Amino acid sequence: MADDSKKSVEIKTDDAKDEDSSNDDNSNVNIAENDEQLKTFKDLGVTEVLCEACEQLGWKTPTKIQIEAIPVALQGKDVIGLAETGSGKTGAFALPILQSLLASAQRLHTLILTPTRELAFQIAEQFEALGSSIGVKTAVIVGGIDMMSQSLVLAKKPHIVIATPGRLIDHLENTKGFSLRALKFLVMDEADRILNMDFETEVDKILKVIPRDRRTFLFSATMTKKVAKLQRAALKDPVKCAVNTKYSTVEKLQQYYVFIPSKYKDCYLVSIINELAGNSFMIFCSTCNNAQRVALLLRNLGITAIPLHGQMSQNKRLGSLNKFKSKSRSVLLATDVASRGLDIPHVDCVINYDIPTHSKDYIHRVGRTARAGRSGKSITFVTQYDVELFQRIETLIGKKLPAFPTQEEEVMMLVERVSEAQRFARIEMKEQGEKRKRPRGEEGDDTEHYCGSLL
Repeated sequence: MADDSKKSVEIKTDDAKDEDSSNDDNSNVNIAENDEQLKTFKDLGVTEVLCEACEQLGWKTPTKIQIEAIPVALQGKDVIGLAETGSGKTGAFALPILQSLLASAQRLHTLILTPTRELAFQIAEQFEALGSSIGVKTAVIVGGIDMMSQSLVLAKKPHIVIATPGRLIDHLENTKGFSLRALKFLVMDEADRILNMDFETEVDKILKVIPRDRRTFLFSATMTKKVAKLQRAALKDPVKCAVNTKYSTVEKLQQYYVFIPSKYKDCYLVSIINELAGNSFMIFCSTCNNAQRVALLLRNLGITAIPLHGQMSQNKRLGSLNKFKSKSRSVLLATDVASRGLDIPHVDCVINYDIPTHSKDYIHRVGRTARAGRSGKSITFVTQYDVELFQRIETLIGKKLPAFPTQEEEVMMLVERVSEAQRFARIEMKEQGEKRKRPRGEEGDDTEHYCGSLL
């Protein structure tokens, strides 16, 4: 941290002023035309230093939302970005913000609000990667981490603060000397999710303590009534950059369903994991308890599974995520905490073990696979109790899903072994519950349990 002053001088040296505002296109440009004309980040008006950073990250060409949003943002306008998950939204707001920092360096320059802790860390990683050559300092302010150490980071006045609304309010009210009165940029990422999680009062409080004279970017996968209301309250004459306005799933995603009796869900899960062995899986459960139970069950069958849910401490959640990202675990059991915004590039197959109660969550869950032009599979378990919810999903995405082929006789052969593993998982859950009042995320050494491998 000692080299802060040197680095902030570095930020000033590159006079990347507004050559970028030569982006003459009207905001409501046709994407197809645009794609023809604009091939590189340089064409969008991004300065040389940042173009090099993009190259180092392997971003060769801008995505559709970046082609739409970056020129508009560089012209100094407020932006509403509507784009599906996995479309490069972070780059669409990160590059204009970093370019503004280059033009005039300032501490506490940008606030980015996100709905979940994991997404906050991920955005920080991208800012640090893009801004490493110009010395950008970021701070992640989320729950589950000691407030005192966060206060010390804020006292150093980072350029960019990435926060969940609840913890940010705690600091604004309780941390002496911390204020956002000089803020230049406000970004709300996954705005629909922030509002769905009942953060509305927190967002209102934050809007009251930051300058009115600021730039605001609002990014969302879906345009809900709440988002429209927030847009009216927080943005000035925004330009809407919509890449995909109807609810849709990526073309390269193969979507299936399996209609099964509720009591054989675990058997079908194990059967499908065995059948598609060698792939990486993200399995969505509706509760923390279920995610934990299924993870233990799979481990007892020798499958390297790891849970990620809201009852785990922040360090354990990040630990799980990193193990899965580094491919040392092939199966991630997650609740909807993990379904939005996380870019885990190698998910081959998403399984909806529990069908989502909100149809829109389906789009975000399956958006974990087939990202950035790759292909992927999603399989949704539909029991006798889920038919109506499944029909709603089909209506929302506007297509009938095919059934995933399964051999009932082969699945039934697993019943005995799976029942045994269920019993062990129940015992372990009970033991964990007794040791502490809530389910445990991971053991420090992440001990694996084997009771006769199936793989």
